[in-house]
Amino acid sequence: LPRLGPKNHCECVRTNKETIYHLENYIAKDKLASVTERREKEFRDYQRRYLFEKKDVIIAQPNIPISYPIQGAEVMPLHTIIIPGMSTPMILQASFGVLNTLADVSEAVVQGRRTKKLLISTSHVKLLNHILGHITYTSTKYLLDVVDMVNLTIGAHCVKFPVTIRQPVLPKLFDPGSENSIKNLVTITTKTFLRYHKLRVLIKSIKQYYPDIKLIVADDSNNPEMMQETNVEQYIMPFGKGWFAGRNLAISQVTTKYYLWVDDDFVFTADTKIEKLLEVLENTNLDMVGGSVGGNDYKFKIIYEEGEDSSCLHLRYGSFHRLEGFPNCVVTSGVVNFFLARTEETRRVGFDPKLQRVAHSEYFMDGLGSLRVGSCNDVIVGHQPHNPANNSQEANAEKIYRGFRANTKEQVQFKLALHYFKNRMKCYTKA
Repeated sequence: LPRLGPKNHCECVRTNKETIYHLENYIAKDKLASVTERREKEFRDYQRRYLFEKKDVIIAQPNIPISYPIQGAEVMPLHTIIIPGMSTPMILQASFGVLNTLADVSEAVVQGRRTKKLLISTSHVKLLNHILGHITYTSTKYLLDVVDMVNLTIGAHCVKFPVTIRQPVLPKLFDPGSENSIKNLVTITTKTFLRYHKLRVLIKSIKQYYPDIKLIVADDSNNPEMMQETNVEQYIMPFGKGWFAGRNLAISQVTTKYYLWVDDDFVFTADTKIEKLLEVLENTNLDMVGGSVGGNDYKFKIIYEEGEDSSCLHLRYGSFHRLEGFPNCVVTSGVVNFFLARTEETRRVGFDPKLQRVAHSEYFMDGLGSLRVGSCNDVIVGHQPHNPANNSQEANAEKIYRGFRANTKEQVQFKLALHYFKNRMKCYTKA
């Protein structure tokens, strides 16, 4: 059924076999009240800083004899614009800027020039239209992404219209080079820990199919083994720094328009066609597109419910709909650890370095509402066997790795408590 929302209150209720996480249960009872108080203080600060994201609902009344703009009136901080589409005698009142008219008329006709309240009075229609055609709004404070709701009154009629104060951002473009080759568009990134025998197989397979593409490796092993390979950049981190910290480091060093994320135990095959994923991103507005790992193109939807006290999330396997123009691709919320992504857009979300071990869906939770994600099942990367090791050194590395790979009870509790505070989340379900 269609969802009516947002709600004032949300709950996580089991309908089938979902796993439900009630996040308050992962915070010590004697600390819950103080944690919640700090969380709400930070949330109020967040709302204050990002107030522009919460838009007022404006209802246009029928048969109002007023012409006014309903969208598109936008001014840079400390700049002036002419407000378009104005007609009929009126009172205008602003909050963050001042009003004026460029028309050369007396104070008896226009009162309150260069103030927040402007009163226009004349019975001469031609003069009135001239004045209204030259009404200006001037931003007086350096505000970013703030909407000033200007009140417009004539007789018993009153309406509001938005003037957005916004500083245009500088574009950040990546030069693909004159030949527009894939090596100038894509960098491959990975994170490794102890398993150099896996990493060497990955590097060999990349060089077989994409010998000119740079590979960036973030490495938090205790005794780093340097990969003396062409087009491989290896960055050494403190021991056991973690999964998401490694992702941040690797992606921070990307200088191309896109990066391809792979795990260190993947292997490229003839079906690992980066070009196909590149075609999707170059011809859609998606920010990242996932592929398939050994035939598994796991993808999930995130359904968000907002409440006054906190929010609820529901993770469900699958996608929203097909991606137009690409029959093997769909639009979804999260994908596997094999994806091509726009460097700048996905770097803005970032990977929370507090999550050191098993973490994946948490990135897509943080990116909800800003990341546009797709998944294509016709681009496949291989997965190296889990167990085989050629010697005792490799076997020992695998054993130690598995010890770090598994989530402990304490880490699970930490992760869920983090969701409670950072994402102001009450609960979430997975199915």
